[in-house]
Amino acid sequence: MLHNGDCASAHASTVVELHDGELMAAWFAGSEEGAADVAIRAARCVGGAWTESFELVRERGTPTWNPVLFYTHDGRLWLYYKYGTNPRMWCGARMFSTDDGRSWSQPEHLPAGLYGPIRAKPLVMDDGVIVSGASVEAYRSWAVWIERSEDHGRSWAKIGPITVPPPPGGDDEAPGSNDWDVTDGIIQPSVVSLGGARLRLYARATARTGRVCVADSDDAGRTWTQARPIDVPNPNAGIDAVALFDGRIALIYNHTRDGRSPLNLALSDDGEHFNMVAVLEDEPGAEFSYPNVIQGSDGALHMTWTWKRRCIRYCRRTV
Repeated sequence: MLHNGDCASAHASTVVELHDGELMAAWFAGSEEGAADVAIRAARCVGGAWTESFELVRERGTPTWNPVLFYTHDGRLWLYYKYGTNPRMWCGARMFSTDDGRSWSQPEHLPAGLYGPIRAKPLVMDDGVIVSGASVEAYRSWAVWIERSEDHGRSWAKIGPITVPPPPGGDDEAPGSNDWDVTDGIIQPSVVSLGGARLRLYARATARTGRVCVADSDDAGRTWTQARPIDVPNPNAGIDAVALFDGRIALIYNHTRDGRSPLNLALSDDGEHFNMVAVLEDEPGAEFSYPNVIQGSDGALHMTWTWKRRCIRYCRRTV
């Protein structure tokens, strides 16, 4: 477990491998999600052990959300995050480090309408182009967007919306139906490379859709198909995916149509059909959510996720 300081609640972690091979993770924490005291905290993994967590950034009088750590090809380590009273009203912000997270720039508040990666890490392509998955949560309508940068994040092209057709039938098809479940759409995409200019995003869907959704690009993220469900369940919960060095796709998700337990790891040879290879957590009624996964230079998967909303759990697994 990663130490959460004196905070009662922790959620939405991100993990990155630093240039020296060590790891850094960040998440938001405070008294409870959405409270004004919620700030971004971080910790480093040094010699196989995680340090005490420390506060990375706080916004005055309003909560922070969904940090994302990643490197661009100019060597900068970026932290993107959100701030605002709720996801329908939040704005984007970012900071960067030129010394692998030891010191940081002052926060920069992004222009209205530009969010940066909404929860999952972006894809940074071999030529340095950033293909970042964004999304908007409006009342009863969700949609995915792509924010694409060819200059290390100085300017962005916004592509979309990417939506998914609602399933046939009424809201009673969704288990655990509530006001949020009558919303249509997808959010929080994770973008991976399928080789060359072929990209795919994997997105969280509402419980009404009930399955992970994908959309595809054949031109390095400039244009995208509309989304469609694949045969992987999704209970309106965050997922993450990464393309492995050998071309397989790793997906971390909740293999259920209701709730956020169990938490599972699956692998795919073609990006379409997945075989479950591990149950990472399994406790009825508990919450294991908002996973993040990278493949380290050692070839292993490094995964973090929310553990019962109280702290962040880390796991290393060879594949």
